[in-house]
Amino acid sequence: VSIYQIASPPEITEQREAKNIPPYPGPNKMRDCYCTVNLDQEEVFRTKIVEKSLCPFYGEDFYCEIPRSFRHLSFYIFDRDVFRRDSSIGKVAVKKEDLQKYHGKDTWFQLQPVSADSEVQGKVHLELRLSEVITDSGVIILECQGLPIVNGQCDPYAAVSLLGPSRSEAKKTKVKRKTNNPQFEEVFYFEVTRPLSYTKRQFDVEEEDVDKLALRVDLWNASNLKFGDEFLGGVRVPLRVLGQAGVHDAWYFLQPRENGGKSVKVDELGSLRLNIVYTEDHVFPSEHYTPLRDLLLHSANVEPVSASTAHTLGEVCREKQEAAIPLVRLFLHYGKIVPFISAIAHAEINRTQDPNTIFRGNSLTSKCIDETMKLAGMHYLQVTLKPIIDEICTEHKPCEIDPVKLKESENLETNRENLRHYVDRIFNVITTSGVRCPTVMCDIFFSLRESAATRFQVDQDVRYTAVSSFIFLRFFAPAILSPNLFHLRPHHPVMFKNADLLSLYILFFVSFKANFKESYMAAFYDYFNEQKYADAVKNHTFRREEIKMLISYFSFPFLYRFMIKRAQGRNRFGMKNFKKRWFRLTNHEFTYHRTKGGALCSIPIENILAVERLEEESFKMKNMFQVIQPERALYIQANNCVEARDWIDILTKVSQCNRKRLSTYHPSAYLNGHWLCCKLSADTAPGCTPCTGGLPANIQLDVDGDRETERIYSLFSTYMTKLIKMQEACGSKSVYDGPEQEEYSTFVIDDPQETYKTLKQIISAVQTLEQQHTKYKRDKFKKTKIGSQYVHCLCCIRRLSYR
Repeated sequence: VSIYQIASPPEITEQREAKNIPPYPGPNKMRDCYCTVNLDQEEVFRTKIVEKSLCPFYGEDFYCEIPRSFRHLSFYIFDRDVFRRDSSIGKVAVKKEDLQKYHGKDTWFQLQPVSADSEVQGKVHLELRLSEVITDSGVIILECQGLPIVNGQCDPYAAVSLLGPSRSEAKKTKVKRKTNNPQFEEVFYFEVTRPLSYTKRQFDVEEEDVDKLALRVDLWNASNLKFGDEFLGGVRVPLRVLGQAGVHDAWYFLQPRENGGKSVKVDELGSLRLNIVYTEDHVFPSEHYTPLRDLLLHSANVEPVSASTAHTLGEVCREKQEAAIPLVRLFLHYGKIVPFISAIAHAEINRTQDPNTIFRGNSLTSKCIDETMKLAGMHYLQVTLKPIIDEICTEHKPCEIDPVKLKESENLETNRENLRHYVDRIFNVITTSGVRCPTVMCDIFFSLRESAATRFQVDQDVRYTAVSSFIFLRFFAPAILSPNLFHLRPHHPVMFKNADLLSLYILFFVSFKANFKESYMAAFYDYFNEQKYADAVKNHTFRREEIKMLISYFSFPFLYRFMIKRAQGRNRFGMKNFKKRWFRLTNHEFTYHRTKGGALCSIPIENILAVERLEEESFKMKNMFQVIQPERALYIQANNCVEARDWIDILTKVSQCNRKRLSTYHPSAYLNGHWLCCKLSADTAPGCTPCTGGLPANIQLDVDGDRETERIYSLFSTYMTKLIKMQEACGSKSVYDGPEQEEYSTFVIDDPQETYKTLKQIISAVQTLEQQHTKYKRDKFKKTKIGSQYVHCLCCIRRLSYR
């Protein structure tokens, strides 16, 4: 989703402008706003804070895999308050089933009021029974799933009442502590005077129409706060659902409380412009994808490469990024990314006439290299940039060098010196980090360099400029501009009030020369206009392929968070309770602290045998993972599902070279003398589940090759009409050697016969998978019992892209 900006009420006529966000009730009236992205009520992303504005512009991208089911994708606008809790201004909530409606489109959404009574999620499982002889109606509260966590905890209970004339009965379940998936299994009875199956003549007592009665179930969070218990959601079930059978068993989504919203006019809250890209794939067993997967993996060997299956995908997709994401992940998974990118890059360079325009467009090559750097270079970014980024954010020194924008309290020469110091520091850490550059990136850059030098032998700088645009402009620069997107900072920091540092640094690295319209920037640039800087860039970026190191161990931290951990039982008689601790990770050790001071426990990286998820049923807690050591496991709860995934990923990366890594593990905890997963009593029993696999060389990625092939199939299926049009273009080129028809000019076809052959194979493989999907949907429809717990489905993969 691209979070752009807060917008005006309906009368706005220009999307680049926002108006009428409610002003702050004070003399200043301006607000410091930020936006959060939530899966239901769980925050997974937060934008930067835009200060002193009623029309904030964000322009931020966020992409994540969704590791759980959800009902709403929500966006909240908050106003930062230094002295009190941040206040919510409004929200946009998009139902999961409506996401495809907005897929890939810039859309203005009206902000809605935020009310505690309307912020609900989760579902409840009920069983209703009506006696055929006596006049008792029974309801069984079985269980709930996915309740929200309120203020860091969830202690739910259910309140049950029978609604009708002269009815005010209410009953409660017991409180279930520390779980948002409570198992109640409690039965409540309500007396009624006439069951549905009896006629009116059989009763001498005053009768009531059961059809007009309804059961109300409200879920509450038992709170110790003086404000009372928090409403979690409710459901109203009319008794007419019992029918003649007198039995009803179903799951219900919790709903907001009636009349729970604030009395605020919606058009007074403004709007939010979003671009949402959401995909959901149903993945079949691996053998179903063999024909299409083989065609894709053979792409690097096809002559010419423009006739290959992978290149064809880039030709038919509306956006090259659509094709690049699954292609890169698939080729990385099977260790064939370097020959594939080398092949398509070589072909693109040969088609380029001017060396100054190499990779300047949004081609499949540039998008694939971008995606490879994101996946393979994340750890490299963290160990290279995080210390200096932390230093800049902590010191918060002024760096404005535009005399017009200078504040009264600031000194121009001091600011210039601050900026010069930071540019120099960033320059040095990047140009001395070449030894840590991942091997796969080095191999790709070496291939680009050689292809460019061979194609443009007269231009001596082309071998450098062809690569510098990727490593600096597309890799380091975005990380400095938005460090939160690369896990360098927990939230978006306000590092610099302007883009002077970034502009200077990008222009210098990409072109080795710069022309500035602003005189103050031109004068500042002269400081760096020396040959030693150009030499340092060349020495960093273009090493030969013999450098094989991915991770170089350092002593500084690159990841830290507050999380909740369970005591490890290092003391024989110690309490094994849960406590909030400050976790710190370096390339040498994983530690936790009471605060940011001395460490309570240090785990050497070489002692980490595996890092895996922990099943929720172990402690009735979500987002838990385990760090397995030789003698014990450390159980940790992250703040949300995305953060848990990130911790597992980075801990796995830094420990992947450990010689004693486990091949199996226990997905559940060891409690009450046995493992909950396999029921073995020995705490040293070998694991019962294979550990999560990954790439064996120098990249550890959580990639499912079948899932990526399914995504590619979905793209081919979506653009089937373009595949057919491309077939027609091949036929036209084969029989008519003249000016190209306009409708076919968008396709790159170097060899019509070879391309036609590939297209025929693609269409055949896609049609076969289409038949299998049709059969699956037909069978699923037959097996699905609507409104019940008996739902059959394949593995469902959800992706949410903030582009």
